[in-house]
Amino acid sequence: MSSQLSAIELLKLGDQGRTKPFLNQYWPQILGVSFGIASGVFINFGTRRPVFSGIQKHILGVVGWTAVLTYAQERRDAYFAERDAVYRHYIELHPEDFPVPERKKIGDIFEPWIPIR
Repeated sequence: MSSQLSAIELLKLGDQGRTKPFLNQYWPQILGVSFGIASGVFINFGTRRPVFSGIQKHILGVVGWTAVLTYAQERRDAYFAERDAVYRHYIELHPEDFPVPERKKIGDIFEPWIPIR
């Protein structure tokens, strides 16, 4: 059974040489800072204090939101990696259901165009 891949090998199969776009890498930190500061401002506004007073609320908000969003991103990545591994495994077991599509040129797809004035 050397042709069979283990679950861990399948989970890592699609990530070779792939890098995430900038915003996809750092969205938990960007949103964590934004939501953390905004929640501190909102609390201060609700209690009728100066907007940026009590800097500890802002810092705790940033840390809390960043931790929650980072955890959510890791769970999301794990879910999609497992889903992709299941799809990949199914395609390996049933190649007859997934024929290679024939390649067409753009010129073959479009109909001739004649401008009418």
